[in-house]
Amino acid sequence: MKRYFLLIIAITGFQIVSAQYTEIINSKRPGFSESPYSIGTNVYQVEADFFYRSSNNPSILGRPSSYGSDIFLRYGKFDEKLELNLNLTYQIDEVKSPFDKNYFIHGISDLTIGAKYLVYQQEFADRSKEIRSWKKRTAFDFKRLIPSVGVYGGVHTNFFVNKLFLHKDAFIDNNTLEDGMSYKGALLLQNDFNDRLVLLTNLIADRIGSENDYYSYIVTLTYAVNQNWSFFIENQGKFKTDYSPEQQFGTGLAYLISPNLQVDAAARTNFFDNYSFVYASAGISWRLDKHQDAIIFKNTPIKKNSTKNKKGFFKRLFSKKRN
Repeated sequence: MKRYFLLIIAITGFQIVSAQYTEIINSKRPGFSESPYSIGTNVYQVEADFFYRSSNNPSILGRPSSYGSDIFLRYGKFDEKLELNLNLTYQIDEVKSPFDKNYFIHGISDLTIGAKYLVYQQEFADRSKEIRSWKKRTAFDFKRLIPSVGVYGGVHTNFFVNKLFLHKDAFIDNNTLEDGMSYKGALLLQNDFNDRLVLLTNLIADRIGSENDYYSYIVTLTYAVNQNWSFFIENQGKFKTDYSPEQQFGTGLAYLISPNLQVDAAARTNFFDNYSFVYASAGISWRLDKHQDAIIFKNTPIKKNSTKNKKGFFKRLFSKKRN
């Protein structure tokens, strides 16, 4: 059971105690949602993937195909509840043109610097040690319906970003594009129904301050199958229509190779649009673990104004010899 519990940490970031650090890697992949928990102090983590996206959207603003790579860098510092991160995406998009045949654009499409913080952590009673009542030991803890809560804030920078990715109309004159930045905020919720089953809910406001701003939600249900494997199902919805589907449904698997290494694969599609959409990715997560737990000595009396401490060096030395 303990191994199942640790595995589900790897894919959701679920924590056992108030400290954010876990014995195995805590990865955001392969789903799009994010846990409210950080990776712990003095932990360096890299999560990367290769993705491919295909669509037959009839809109002139549609992009028939895209492929590229996401790199997500995470670092814990200053506080166990705080995490600093950076997300970089390099991609190649096929773009529909109203004047001629389709063409391609490529480059960095996103460079986001952000941070998240755990605001509230739900605590659960350990009922496995209840021996007086089987009913109490197996009863559902209704506190699990109240989620842990985190917040995220980020800035979509314009550093090295190809400006054509920042606009829906990629065929417009590059000289007329603006270099403005935009912002992202999210409320991160997590319910731990048991040691194997976890629900993540993200409420997101993205690209705020740009012409492409939108609101969305992501709901992800993760289940640990055995000691190494886990899978997820996910629904993502947008509250603004563009060339991306308003409703996406995804699923995927994660495999824990070692405490610091995870691989994964995922796919997603749409169901309620008048065109098809397919997205697939394969990724890897690795961490460099430099975490050290704080050492607290309990029940150790501290003597103030000790006579021994008032002695000089030679008095202490001669006292030891006499003893």
